[in-house]
Amino acid sequence: MTLLRGRHHRRLVDDRPDHPALDHHDPLRRADRRLASVAALFTAGIVPGILLALALLVLNSVLARIGNHPGGASPDLPHFWPSLKRAAPALLLPVVILGSLVLGLATPTEGSAIAVLFALIAGHFYNGLSRKMLVEALETTARMTGTIFIILAAISVLGFLAGQMGWSEALADWVGSIGLTGNRYLFFLIAIDLVAGMFMDTPVPMTLLIPLFVPQAVAQGIDPVHLGIVLCFNLFVGLITPPLGKCLVVVAALTDLNYWRLAYAELPFIAVQILLLLALGYWPELSLVLPRLAGFSVN
Repeated sequence: MTLLRGRHHRRLVDDRPDHPALDHHDPLRRADRRLASVAALFTAGIVPGILLALALLVLNSVLARIGNHPGGASPDLPHFWPSLKRAAPALLLPVVILGSLVLGLATPTEGSAIAVLFALIAGHFYNGLSRKMLVEALETTARMTGTIFIILAAISVLGFLAGQMGWSEALADWVGSIGLTGNRYLFFLIAIDLVAGMFMDTPVPMTLLIPLFVPQAVAQGIDPVHLGIVLCFNLFVGLITPPLGKCLVVVAALTDLNYWRLAYAELPFIAVQILLLLALGYWPELSLVLPRLAGFSVN
């Protein structure tokens, strides 16, 4: 796989010669070969992330006023500019990561290495790094990397089985027979992922659903970058959706609150995020405008 760094060619492409066993007249097989650039996905997530933050801030403000929550100025609050100056090294870390990728200065792997170096420098600035912390960070990184590769291996195996057993073609025939095309198919996929997220931990729908449904979505002309952002947001909503919201379980355990009481209080936040998810699905430009301005190849 080669990452082309030119302004209009920042997409992962397969430069291997065509295998004679592959039928390149089949749109599903062609869709499997269209992979979204990691840098484009990072860039595409900026606008949805800002919209999500603004939506939750507004909702928080409304609920605080309705519930008469305490708030206002406090003499204990630190001054803004000194706090910003001290936080600047940590706040610059996402800028370094995205800047190196968007400007084509580094591949995702190189960008990760640059981010680690910058984080070490920032940690030295805060005088908070120790040998024990570095060892723990390396162990956590190794565990997370192993988990990700296990998920990727499972997705690859299931994708191979789906291709060999004709699941993708059967799904394409079924989708065509009931008229699920374009946006209708995308919203169908969103609904399936939302229901799956209510009952499954995130890796499970990633492993079971993505190899089966995503190739058909790309074959119908849905941009892989847009699709990636929608699916990531979709699975993120599943983390806070009962009955098996992983984040809800953790918060309930840490705060000693009743799980269902917490889930009930969170319903407005779930509703706002689902509305934003539907908006992202309906208006691709919300996620594609920045990648297009940055010169990435998107639909």
